[in-house]
Amino acid sequence: MTNKTETPGRLIVSRESKPQMPPYLKLRHDAGRGRWVLLAPERILTPDQIAVEVLQLCDGKRTVEDIAAKLAEEYSAPIDVIAKDVVELLQDLADKGYIKA
Repeated sequence: MTNKTETPGRLIVSRESKPQMPPYLKLRHDAGRGRWVLLAPERILTPDQIAVEVLQLCDGKRTVEDIAAKLAEEYSAPIDVIAKDVVELLQDLADKGYIKA
């Protein structure tokens, strides 16, 4: 099972989703300010460090489960807690049109 929709056009992120950023979004490091930015049409977002780490793993090949497993290993944290947080983050971004699967 991949992505289900509750309403037409709304992506529901699950642990099986394979998220990726649409081509019109760019995650870049702003060396002058020493922070990461997400460049969108007519917008600049400043994701926190955890969001940056998640977004860097959103390649359309890894599942949310894969992303959570990698972060759980890196931070020695329970995968279920990490997966829940990753799903919530990606769902928020998907609702805003910043993630597709």
